Amino acid sequence: MNVTVRGRKRPFRTVGFDTAKNAVLLVEQRLLPHEFKVVAIRDFRATAAAITDMVVRGAGAIGATAAYGLAQGARAFRGKDLSKFIAHVDVVQRTLAEARPTAVDPVNAMIDVRAAMAAGTTVAEQQSLALSAAQHFADEDVAHCRGIGIHGAPLIRDGMRVLTHCNAGWLAFVDIGTATAPLYAAQSLGRKFHVFCDETRPRCQGASLTAWELAQQGIAHDVIADNAAGHLMQRGEVDLVIVGSDRVLGRTGEVANKIGTYTKAVLAHRHKIPFYVAIPLSTIDWQMASGMDIPIEERSGEEVLGAWGVVRAAKPGSRGLAAAKRSYVRIANPTSTARNPGFDVTPPELITGIITPLGIFKPHQLSKLLR
Repeated sequence: MNVTVRGRKRPFRTVGFDTAKNAVLLVEQRLLPHEFKVVAIRDFRATAAAITDMVVRGAGAIGATAAYGLAQGARAFRGKDLSKFIAHVDVVQRTLAEARPTAVDPVNAMIDVRAAMAAGTTVAEQQSLALSAAQHFADEDVAHCRGIGIHGAPLIRDGMRVLTHCNAGWLAFVDIGTATAPLYAAQSLGRKFHVFCDETRPRCQGASLTAWELAQQGIAHDVIADNAAGHLMQRGEVDLVIVGSDRVLGRTGEVANKIGTYTKAVLAHRHKIPFYVAIPLSTIDWQMASGMDIPIEERSGEEVLGAWGVVRAAKPGSRGLAAAKRSYVRIANPTSTARNPGFDVTPPELITGIITPLGIFKPHQLSKLLR
């Protein structure tokens, strides 16, 4: 997508790779919307930490990051012993897979990379194949998002008011995004609509990331408190809900997504508002049989008890403001603790349809994609 940096509009991808430096290139999402910065991560363990610490987040983006991280770790190996190399890559893969356990995209991405590597008969060949496969996954992620936009655009009509939750935009993928893909496609067709961005506590990805994306794209929107969605639905001010997902069970149609998604699905169902989930094929888990088996990441309670923001202090002896400083502010009672599940699971009966690169399916129809 295009981003205006220092008054100049330029195209960027969320995830990339510097071959010469063996570095994964990431948009530092924790600094947004106040600062746009691309960072170079030079070691696979640091790449895993970047996923855990949410330098990069979002299903497709962490999938591409894991794919590049696997290639990065493979290319860092020195030597020609293939058995030692494979043992090393096993460690790399395990380290990256453990970074965000709820999402299935990193697992699927690395399975693809390892499958491609298996065709190589030497360490050097497998290292080369790993990078090619990671690049292919990133490019395919963009193609999938473009397909989601094509199939989802007819859902967005003139004058419509659309609710989103969390961020499933281009920042959450390599480019374009999933929940935003129909919006961007409809905008390109000249349709006018309005978006309500749930703030998405506790990390506020809707307020900081989705709203920033839509502002960059020139799409009309408002940020709303998470608890305001039901009120707007009750007043007839929401026509459609589109969210993304970190894991969709192909066998049951259950959807794991950012905490609060289940709440919005229940509200939409109560008010007879269509509720859609937009996903690339890499988000589908064909093995797991029950949503109760999905590992739900429990994050630090500090995310609930406080908030990150930017503070601009006056320079000593100057009337201007110093550079922005990212700071954490405690907002809760000082002796209280918190629970912080990062995701919840929405059952298929609350979902109107799942938008994929191959079309829109009812949750129970996903098995058709296998064929």
